[in-house]
Amino acid sequence: MIRIHNTLTGRVESFVPMEPGQVRMYVCGITPYDVCHVGHARCYVVFDVVRRVLRANGFKVRYVQNFTDVDDKIIARATERGIKTTDLVRENIDDFFTKMDALGIERADVYPKVTEHIPYIIALIGKLEENKVAYRLGGDVYFSVKAFAPYGKLSKRPLDELQSGARVDINKEKKDPLDFALWKESKPGEPPEASWNSPWGKGRPGWHIECSVMSMKHLGVHFDIHGGGLDLIFPHHENEIAQSEAATHKPFANVWMHNGFVTLNREKMSKSLGNFFTLSEIFAKYQPAVVRYMLLTVHYRAPLDFSSDILEQSRQALSGLRDAVARASRVLQKQEFGVDESDKPSADIASRSEALVQEFNEALADDFNTPAALGVLHKLISVLERQFATNTVSRGSVRHLLDRLRVCAEMLGLDLFSFMQGLFIPPEVTGYAQEREAARVRKDWKEADRLRREISTRGYVVEDTPHGPRLLPKAGT
Repeated sequence: MIRIHNTLTGRVESFVPMEPGQVRMYVCGITPYDVCHVGHARCYVVFDVVRRVLRANGFKVRYVQNFTDVDDKIIARATERGIKTTDLVRENIDDFFTKMDALGIERADVYPKVTEHIPYIIALIGKLEENKVAYRLGGDVYFSVKAFAPYGKLSKRPLDELQSGARVDINKEKKDPLDFALWKESKPGEPPEASWNSPWGKGRPGWHIECSVMSMKHLGVHFDIHGGGLDLIFPHHENEIAQSEAATHKPFANVWMHNGFVTLNREKMSKSLGNFFTLSEIFAKYQPAVVRYMLLTVHYRAPLDFSSDILEQSRQALSGLRDAVARASRVLQKQEFGVDESDKPSADIASRSEALVQEFNEALADDFNTPAALGVLHKLISVLERQFATNTVSRGSVRHLLDRLRVCAEMLGLDLFSFMQGLFIPPEVTGYAQEREAARVRKDWKEADRLRREISTRGYVVEDTPHGPRLLPKAGT
């Protein structure tokens, strides 16, 4: 039985899906106004592991992750650079997929965009007006927080203690400071591609309404798991609950999961503070697999204090795992040691490995305890390495341990077996990267995307840099 900490109840609870054998999960995605940083990596590695563990426990998972492709920050950055918002969005979504692929993060089933859901957003706002929980102010539409009695149930704070958070529009004419925008009137000088006709005039959606619409569109009005970073609890997720349940009069998501902050010197890492690291900067010094390992060393709900020390420790630990696997592979190829040709593991090895696999599975079933799971992975490696201390190594025992290691590592998204591919890049992969760059120059995005997929199927991702494309081996299998 999988147990998950539910932010809504404040407890670790046994997970029971709404539909037997099926899990519907929505995770808030990026606002693609800039390149990806280590905070993004943490969130999406966390929920990649969640999906892998659910799947390993027999569930079929439908995973939806959005792109907020219209936003004040996108408009400001595109204006600053003198480009269209659509070009900025494409550039940063491309960067997102490159980095997430490199980290071994499996693709979501659906990546909905706000701009693809404008009619549904307008319809939901209209429903909120009909239910008398939304009101107009000129060309803007606001949600009336006091019209939704349970407001604050996720953040566990009463209305009189809540403060307007970042990205909550400040408008002195609002009925209440906490009321938030559902629809925002277009301002003079804003790009035409970031504006749509509506019953309230030309404008665009507010930040929160989009996730309610996209999750309900692709998962239904009531689904199993909603996830995101800790900073989204208030106001974003609180507001999602309010507008969704006020519109449908049904529960929204049963389980709310939130990963902890990435900190630097124990201070929250953020773009606004200027104390964050892009994944390009980190990948220039450390393999993506090392970054993924580092992110797994801390429980997902705890803060992760980022430093070169933790990266170096992770590099050494991952190298130790891979060295042991490589040595065992040479044993099976009869390149080292005397080899006992028996294909069956010894009774002792079979018993010990199965006990460790059970311990591994129990760690992940207990609110996705990846640090404990990594500890068990190292125990399995220790058992494997003890096989090398004898004059004759049991081929069956080594193969059995490698099989168990492969299954466990896959659940964590760690590739311990094909990492050597990164030492030599096949010429056809380099050729695809060059062809893709040519397609990007002529703005043939369809061909560029096709070539990126070709590169990915061969175990690599291509990163676009000011000096041209750079190939990276994928972190996961």
